[in-house]
Amino acid sequence: MRILFWGTPEFAVPSLRALDDEGFEVVGVVTQPDRPAGRGRRLTPSAVKEVAVAQGFPVLAPERPRTDDFIAQIQSLEPDLSVVVAYGHILTSRVLDVPGGGSINVHASLLPELRGAAPINWAIMRGHRTTGVTIMRMVAEMDAGPMIHRVEEPILGDETASELSIRLSEIGAAALVEALALLSTGEHEEVEQDHARATFAPKIDRQTGRVDWTRPATELACLVRGLDEAPGAWTTLDGVPVKLFRPTVVDSPATDGVAPGTIVAVDEDVRVATGSGILVLQEVQPAAGRRMPAADWVRGVRIREGRRLE
Repeated sequence: MRILFWGTPEFAVPSLRALDDEGFEVVGVVTQPDRPAGRGRRLTPSAVKEVAVAQGFPVLAPERPRTDDFIAQIQSLEPDLSVVVAYGHILTSRVLDVPGGGSINVHASLLPELRGAAPINWAIMRGHRTTGVTIMRMVAEMDAGPMIHRVEEPILGDETASELSIRLSEIGAAALVEALALLSTGEHEEVEQDHARATFAPKIDRQTGRVDWTRPATELACLVRGLDEAPGAWTTLDGVPVKLFRPTVVDSPATDGVAPGTIVAVDEDVRVATGSGILVLQEVQPAAGRRMPAADWVRGVRIREGRRLE
């Protein structure tokens, strides 16, 4: 089977490697163009491009994957199937229909829940206990195609989005190989989604991570875990942004009457009053600084009880 692979971030790498390891013929890899990264803002290739170049796969990196020239390029590769894993652009029907076998997608949720760009983040932020991976047939509408294969996975109690992403990337790679085996034998069943049950996981932006201390500690812990490592949930101390990591929750009535956002204890961690309960922060990242244990931050800026995060 001749496969045209589409992917950009680290999440897509295990799927590309799995296709190669299982002997599928990867006729080309489409990924996002090199982007500025790091403090020096140097042009940096995507994680998928680095692997594709190392493996000797032809690489295409269009700014907009819909021009006549680009479509002619992928047609010339004569793919039997497109496999899309976190590529980063919505593909038109004209592009999806280039391969004779159409296009399939590895999506990091149990569809029809959490359609969209950030299903892993939102699964944690919304307090879901389970998630998973769905292999689906791609259609013009976002993440709405019939499902070929689904794998359910629990979300661990203290798991962060970055940790869950690593797990689901490997699970997705295995599920992809299983789905391709079903497709090759004709034994698969493509199940239409129940569109009435669809929920959505929109793109994350900086404002998504702004902490509202009037919310319950349990909700804020989900927010912090769901945005680790990037872009990071954040608050301010004396107007200076601080990112928050590694939260736990203490259900304490002792904060009744204490303004949400007030630091109520500092030691090896930082404990903050919320709308309900105490949020315990074990790691932070001050503006323009590195991620560090909360205890180091406390000592460095001489934080005391009674100061307020906003």
